[in-house]
Amino acid sequence: MASPAKLAFVATRRPKHAGRDRSLEAELKFRLEGAADHARLRGRLRELGAESEGAYDEENIRFTVPSKSKVSLRLRILDGGKTGIITTKGAARFNRGIKVREETEVEVGDAATARDLLESLGYGVEFVFHKHRASWRVAGVSVTLDTLDFGFFIELEGPPEALPGAAKLLGLNPKQAIRQSYSAMAREHLRETKKVAARS
Repeated sequence: MASPAKLAFVATRRPKHAGRDRSLEAELKFRLEGAADHARLRGRLRELGAESEGAYDEENIRFTVPSKSKVSLRLRILDGGKTGIITTKGAARFNRGIKVREETEVEVGDAATARDLLESLGYGVEFVFHKHRASWRVAGVSVTLDTLDFGFFIELEGPPEALPGAAKLLGLNPKQAIRQSYSAMAREHLRETKKVAARS
């Protein structure tokens, strides 16, 4: 049997894991007419001196969760890389039109292995959707121009009190923000696509 001193030494050598990133996400999301709106908004962001934070393609793998759970679970893979981000989001609540929900994210070094692990635990893949995102920052708010198979969007995320003003700076009416998540819209889009294919 190892001595207490040796046991203490072994304990100090265990690898330290980074803590999870858990926060409250506040956002306003708007559906746009098309690519011309994205171009107009890019121009407006430049006028405001917004800082471009780059663009990337994102594969979103949405997993099934127990029916009573109010948490969503997905794995995001950026630009087809090896790494990924496991994201859970809690139930949304709305305060003056602003969507607020708890978000927890954990980076993983091997997205394929993380997917295998989640599936082995019983979290089957429900569906997959893709998104192209260009990110900007202005007035302390993150602004993303998003393109998905089912439309063009702009999303503002940051302190709740700052979002309405930032939206107005971009010529958007906070009262016209939509409530649906991308996952909900993707699920509906895929359902409609299957219906059309079945009728063909």
